This record gives sequence, structure tokens and C-alpha cells, in this order.
Amino acid sequence: MAKGGYHHGDLRAALVQAASEAVERGGPEAVSLRDLAKTLGVSTAAPYRHFADRRALLSEVAARGFEQLTRDYQRTFEIPDPVAAQREMARLYLGLAFRHPGLFRLMFDSDLLGPGAPPNLTEAAGEAWQALYASVSRIEPDAGEAVLKRRTITGWSTLHGFITLLQGGRLRGFMTEPLTEAELVEAILDKTLITD
Repeated sequence: MAKGGYHHGDLRAALVQAASEAVERGGPEAVSLRDLAKTLGVSTAAPYRHFADRRALLSEVAARGFEQLTRDYQRTFEIPDPVAAQREMARLYLGLAFRHPGLFRLMFDSDLLGPGAPPNLTEAAGEAWQALYASVSRIEPDAGEAVLKRRTITGWSTLHGFITLLQGGRLRGFMTEPLTEAELVEAILDKTLITD
């Protein structure tokens, strides 16, 4: 048994959990395998039995974030009205960004999905994309693939751009007043649903 009481195999889950918490507290840059090992009471070499490096651990955290986002997205398909369902999906994306900003940055603003991304992360991100695309397809089931992809990407870009501006402190009062924050969010949600 390893120092700290971890059975072989339990440490992997503990590392992912501890890394997730560190990402929430301080963003992806707050994750250090050495610090996590110390926190968990194991040797500094122990994490490397489960993850080749810090990037591999962060990729696992991001993959789990995409898996949860996909599960959340899939629940919106139970909403009969496809426009209401897509609006709820957009709210879920906003919720991830503002309730879990560290995880959101890891998933959408890091370079983890670049060349050489591990298959589990690529697959998890792809499933989230497919759920988003399927939601747009529900609104106009007879539209062609090019139209649907254009709408999916522009809607997502609108939402993501709004998040970036808000989190970066770029939206000043003189830009948004007299809109309340709720009214501004509703306006952005309306734009994500725009059709040709």
C-alpha cells in the first residue's frame, strides 16, 4: 500500500479529483504533480505511475469535463420544443463558464486539444460537439449539413465571445446600460438561435 493509504488504482482517481479542485481554485496553471503528490501524501514519483506528465493529467480532467457537458446537453433532448432545448443548452454552456471558470478555461482556452491530443480527450470533446450540432439540427431537420454547421459554429462563437468579453472585464457599464445582466444574457441567447 502506498503512503497515505491509497491502494494501487485509487491514486489515479484521487489525482484527477485533486487536479480538478486545483483547476477550480486557480486555473490550469495551478496544477503541479509535485504539489498534488504532497497534498495526497504520496511520493513525488507516484503520480507518474498513472500519468506520464502534467499535460496527461490535465487532459483527463478536461475529458471528464466534456463528458459531463455532453451528459448535461443530452438531457436537453427531453425538452419537446427544440428551440427551448437549444436555449437551455446555451444556458448550460454559460453555467459551465461562470460556475466553473477554471475548468471552462482548461476545456476551451487551453492548447490540450491541439496536435497530439490524447484520444479520450478528442473523443469526449467530439461528443460534446455532436450533441450541440444535433440540437441545431432539431430546429431545422431538413437543412443541409453546411447550413447546420454554419449555424452551430456561429451560435457557439457568439456565446463563447460573450463569455470571453464578460470574463475579461471588457464589457463596461456605458456599453451595456440600461440593460440588466439578465436582459443581456437573454439577448445573447436570442442571437445564438438566429437563423438565415
